[in-house]
Amino acid sequence: MVGADPYFDTRRDRIIELVAKHRWPAIYQFRDYVQAGGLMSYGASIVETYFQNGIYVGRILGGAKPADMPVQLPTKFELVINMKTAKALGVAIPPGVLAITDEVIE
Repeated sequence: MVGADPYFDTRRDRIIELVAKHRWPAIYQFRDYVQAGGLMSYGASIVETYFQNGIYVGRILGGAKPADMPVQLPTKFELVINMKTAKALGVAIPPGVLAITDEVIE
């Protein structure tokens, strides 16, 4: 499991390279890792998070006081799987998991 961390994010390609070299199945926080060759990711949707941030900014610009606004947590999470990487690692993804996957990268 590679968690969300600015240090890891700036070394994404190197981490994916090392994980592939050692043939470790790994899961990441963000879909960018899977698009770059990682096995799978599960985490909050960055697009949805930015959308929610925009709503907050709009409310503040409209006169709302930030101290009066509730803290929001992510509500949309994404599961992304890279099938090419799964095959290279010899990892079989169960059909039930594929059925609930938000995106499958071939």
